[in-house]
Amino acid sequence: MQSYGLAHAWAQGDLVTRAIALTLLTMSVLSWTVIVIKGWNIVRLGRLTKNAERQFWHSDDFSHGIDALAQALPARERNPFLALALSGQEAADHHQRTRPHLHDRLDVSDWITRCLKDTMDDGIARMQRGLAVLASIGGTAPFVGLFGTVWGIYHALIAIGESGQASIDRIAGPIGEALIMTAFGLVVAVPAVLGYNALTRSNRAIVGSLRRFAHSLHAYFVTGARVAPAANPTLRVATRAS
Repeated sequence: MQSYGLAHAWAQGDLVTRAIALTLLTMSVLSWTVIVIKGWNIVRLGRLTKNAERQFWHSDDFSHGIDALAQALPARERNPFLALALSGQEAADHHQRTRPHLHDRLDVSDWITRCLKDTMDDGIARMQRGLAVLASIGGTAPFVGLFGTVWGIYHALIAIGESGQASIDRIAGPIGEALIMTAFGLVVAVPAVLGYNALTRSNRAIVGSLRRFAHSLHAYFVTGARVAPAANPTLRVATRAS
């Protein structure tokens, strides 16, 4: 009695069948790589959102707030909160230096808003990097697996017709091996779709925190006033150096 299974399907498969199997395997590796890397980044940014942002606004002055953010994660391109704070500071300093030449034609609020928005857009783009891969894999993997199944069934039926033996044992094995491709496609697609939804939802929460932080920075750089939580106004907060 002939044995059937994954090893037999691979050994008896033609070039197209093997190419489809390797494609699905590559998709699976890519999706899990993106899920693990982006998931770790989400965890890291979540901790940063809870701790570093609070330490920043509770610092004695702006420079100490920058130090608090840098200690949490020193790389500016990987720390969107640090990037926003430094961008706002650079925008305010640049406007102050060039104001005599501009003759007040450029409003400081608009300039800082634009700089903060550009920095936030860069941070959001980095956070969303790789999600398109998950979306593409989640949307195409089932169809790639289905194509493998159709291709396998087609060749199985041709082989059965050439042999002239159409008994159930001759049909069930090859057809069952062909259906493995559909299952493989679903195994690849489901984690990609779930990972995409989870990462998108987590990114949305972090973007909300970044927007609130940018709004506070804008008020801080434009007015020069202290920014304190309404529930406890006696806490020390960052104060802009005169």
